[in-house]
Amino acid sequence: MVEVSAVVPTTADRVFDVLADGWSYVGWVVGAAHIREVDPGWPDKGTRIHHSVGPWPLLVHDVTTVREVERPRLLELEARLWPFGAALVRLELTEDEPNSTRITMTERATRGPGVVLPEAVQALLLVPRNRESLRRLADLAVGKDTREV
Repeated sequence: MVEVSAVVPTTADRVFDVLADGWSYVGWVVGAAHIREVDPGWPDKGTRIHHSVGPWPLLVHDVTTVREVERPRLLELEARLWPFGAALVRLELTEDEPNSTRITMTERATRGPGVVLPEAVQALLLVPRNRESLRRLADLAVGKDTREV
């Protein structure tokens, strides 16, 4: 599993509010180009985000499904992007102190070509992308915090 983390100056509830808005994924998931639909009840277990990835007109359409959720501490997703494969993505939120939340993101290829890549190679590809995703998620959560005060 490849793991990255970031500490953001806001509550776990605020971060989870961004995760719970399926339409926001295009704003923080690196590579997401378009959200086509979000299932009612997102992020309940089994609900999906229908997304597109890549540059237009070469968009690939697929879905991300909630595997496990414990608001406001955990969201585990199966992110698919066929024909490239699928991955298990786990986002854990821990409040280290008031208004300070550690976001830990782990990702593991579960299907497709990524499964055969050594973890070190996966890390070369995933760590920079996932760090940037966490930066974007943090910006949305902290921005939401300052707008609502």
